[in-house]
Amino acid sequence: MKFPAPVQLTTVASWIGARIVGDASLYATGINEIHRVETGDLAFVDHPKYYRTCIESAASFIIIDQETDVPVGKALLVVDQPFEAYLNIVRRYRPMIMQTAMIHQDAVIGEGTITYPGVCIGGQVIIGKDCVIHPNVTIRDHCIIGDRVIIQSGSIIGSEPFYYNAKRQRDVWYKRMESCGRVVIEDDVEIGASCNIDRGVTHDTCIGTGTKMDNMVHIGHDTIIGRNCLFAAQVAVAGAVEIGDGVILWGQVGVSKTLTIGANAVVLSQSGVAGSLEGGRTYFGTPAVDASQKRRELVWVKRIAEMWDRIIALERGRDAGAHSGS
Repeated sequence: MKFPAPVQLTTVASWIGARIVGDASLYATGINEIHRVETGDLAFVDHPKYYRTCIESAASFIIIDQETDVPVGKALLVVDQPFEAYLNIVRRYRPMIMQTAMIHQDAVIGEGTITYPGVCIGGQVIIGKDCVIHPNVTIRDHCIIGDRVIIQSGSIIGSEPFYYNAKRQRDVWYKRMESCGRVVIEDDVEIGASCNIDRGVTHDTCIGTGTKMDNMVHIGHDTIIGRNCLFAAQVAVAGAVEIGDGVILWGQVGVSKTLTIGANAVVLSQSGVAGSLEGGRTYFGTPAVDASQKRRELVWVKRIAEMWDRIIALERGRDAGAHSGS
């Protein structure tokens, strides 16, 4: 999330009760979690295992629970509870928006857009022109919908991310990372019935122009989907995935987190994508590999029983020969 205007580091420190290590005259321009940080951003880290990863990331300012070396041009904000400090900043910029009407008074809906009964639209939502929003769709706060978008019944745009801060020494092991991200859907996108598209944790979940989704598709937080993609029913994509233009994911494909699928890749039904895939190729299996390779493997798997029978027959033939010779 980018701040409406840059904020001096001393001001941020006063909000969260932090001690600054480094240049206190610098300005923060936003807050992001580690997968999406940019120069000028704040990030937080609360485990020594990830100190260097966070400090050496693109983040300029790190909220951390102990002092350590920091590169020139960056600064630490040292606090006892970095996660709570992160929540403090998120709540300041993304407070909960209460609403009593189905369509919030702050929502902006473009000319020619149709909203059916039962549609719920949150605060500061922007919907473009000539869209069709079918019954019982929910569009949560701050989401942006382009022109000529179709969203079928029962879908939820901007649901809370499945993303938690884990600490086993607490009574409650998993605490939700409150979100300040959005969902941004570009023009001419179609979303099927009963789909869930999670908002970004601190960045945006983005659906590119012309992409089409079947029913019961799930898109995780901070995922970026390119233009003119095609996702069949029951596809599930985890968080912080980058999917190029023209990618096709057929039914029940599962995609793991923080990986990349190159442009024009095709993943066949019921495959599991565990690592990044090059574009322009067809994949199948779990883990997904080149489809031609997987087909050859399946041919050999089918031959195993036949080969085993031949081996047994040969062994019996040898035993019979040995007995007759004696």
